[in-house]
Amino acid sequence: MTPPPSNGLVSPFVCLIVRILTLVCLLISLILLTTATGTASVSDYTDIKTAFAVFQVTTGTRFGGNGLVYIDFYGDKVVSCILATGAAASFGMTQDFKNLLDISALGISHFINVTNAAASLCFLGFVFSLVSSVFSSFSLPKTVT
Repeated sequence: MTPPPSNGLVSPFVCLIVRILTLVCLLISLILLTTATGTASVSDYTDIKTAFAVFQVTTGTRFGGNGLVYIDFYGDKVVSCILATGAAASFGMTQDFKNLLDISALGISHFINVTNAAASLCFLGFVFSLVSSVFSSFSLPKTVT
């Protein structure tokens, strides 16, 4: 059986750039959250998919062949959902703080502003991850019906 042809709609370099932009947005968001004058608990996650994209750009072949195309595709979907949920929850939290508390009297307005900036970058990371998801869907093998 011959492998499915590469459709070449999106360059691997463009996919790598979009994933790097996602990573940069999330790193800046993480830095903002950890340096905010408030208590926040964040875990450090690494982006393994970016390493696979670097491999594809440098060698011209996909790591693991076409078998990892589905992992790329569904991984992008999961990451997009997590980022959208995180951004929405953060926006909701800051809005609740503004509605329920007098943030200027409590002295946490700087923290709220930094949290909004981090949520905005998380949302931007979601957008880049969504674009990456669309790009990875182009690599899925086409089924013949």
